[in-house]
Amino acid sequence: MDIKSNSVIFWFRNDLRISDNQALTQAKEYADKHQLPLHAIYLATPAQWQQHDQAPIQLDFIERQLNQLSQSLAQLGIPLSMFNVNDFQAQMDWLITQQQDGHIKQVFAGLEPEWNERQRDQTLLDSGFPITFTDEHCLLPPMSVKNQHGMMYKVFTPFKNRWREIMQSVPVEPLGKLTAFAAPTQAQPITLNCDKTSSQQWPTGEKAAHQLLRQFCKQNLADYGEQRDYPALHVTSQLSPYLAIGILSPRQCLAALLAEFPNAIVEKTPAEMWLNELIWREFYRHLLVAFPKLSRNQNFNALANNIQWQNNPTDFQKWCDGRTGYPIVDAAMRQLNTTGWMHNRLRMIVASFLTKHLLIDWRWGEQYFRQKLIDGDLAANNGGWQWSAGTGCDAQPYFRIFNPIEQSKKFDPDGKFIKDFVPELADVNAKQLHQANTFTEKGYLISEQYPLSIIEHKAARERAMATLSVMKKQNTS
Repeated sequence: MDIKSNSVIFWFRNDLRISDNQALTQAKEYADKHQLPLHAIYLATPAQWQQHDQAPIQLDFIERQLNQLSQSLAQLGIPLSMFNVNDFQAQMDWLITQQQDGHIKQVFAGLEPEWNERQRDQTLLDSGFPITFTDEHCLLPPMSVKNQHGMMYKVFTPFKNRWREIMQSVPVEPLGKLTAFAAPTQAQPITLNCDKTSSQQWPTGEKAAHQLLRQFCKQNLADYGEQRDYPALHVTSQLSPYLAIGILSPRQCLAALLAEFPNAIVEKTPAEMWLNELIWREFYRHLLVAFPKLSRNQNFNALANNIQWQNNPTDFQKWCDGRTGYPIVDAAMRQLNTTGWMHNRLRMIVASFLTKHLLIDWRWGEQYFRQKLIDGDLAANNGGWQWSAGTGCDAQPYFRIFNPIEQSKKFDPDGKFIKDFVPELADVNAKQLHQANTFTEKGYLISEQYPLSIIEHKAARERAMATLSVMKKQNTS
């Protein structure tokens, strides 16, 4: 659909929702006030997606949500069009051309925390292009939570405490429902021109997302703190895909939490652990803005530049394929490969295993996760990987090395999760199931149908302690 002359444009990015979308609300108010046409757009960037290793399953999820939005916006009299422009530079070129041709009066959009995206937006502003940004990908804008010296926090707990102080005086009520702009129009089907894999097991649409949010808050929120680490229990929210592309806003999530536990920000409640997860999301996004090197594949802690990674490609491929000979690691990786999602406890286990048992650079694992995850999010992915590797901000110490055998016994004691994803171990008893598969005098410890363990835990730990000791200054200063 062509854009009418002198239109007000709302530019969808990773905020694929109508409700609680401040930039969209502002665009509609501006169009109403000046009696101008309103048009929503999505500028697809296949080359940029490839460069950023965006997962095919996430792109499929985005395409499905865009089609839901197209239908919903059409009922409000707001057309949504997708334009294929290849990369961020082409986005700017397209917008400037449309303005010069008289199609664009004013653009509204939400800011994003990543470096390339911020550079693009700053370039548009510096050029004098008529664009208005809102900053609502976090509950509190980046750089607004500072220590007594006016600097960004580098440790989570004081950041969390200050965040909670500020949030006590910040309205949490999401924006009201967007009203119709004009008579209903015809919805346009949207197809992204890129490789995609099916995301059908994840429902799209704001209605479905809010149903999942309400269901979690009413049924699992109170027990989340005690049960969140057990992958077989399915008690985590699994809302991360919806937050990653903005079907849900963080404000909507916090409002749903406070509906169950109204005092959660000012005092400890059963919702404490899930509130912490929302604040970790804020912390990592604030860090991404404060320290642009995090968007550029760099270690947060410069001492980590001295680590001599092994980077064995054969070991890495076995880790990717879920064939390390450690059942909990392999089950987790197979969950990722088959579903596009992984339980958070398992993300920590497999990241620790890759970086400390196998001494493979965290960037290899971070990239693989980006290529596979339906909830791919640079801030959270980078933050989680650098935390596990001990190279990041407020990271796990280099000498804390998860024992995958003990983690398995503790968090999947009956082996239910393992057996769901490693069917060749279906008949193995729970006592053996958690062990690394080694060859003994009596034969295979677990099963001859299952790969031998890639490395012995004790030897891996000793090697990691020696190699990663270059990080020692971090913990003695």
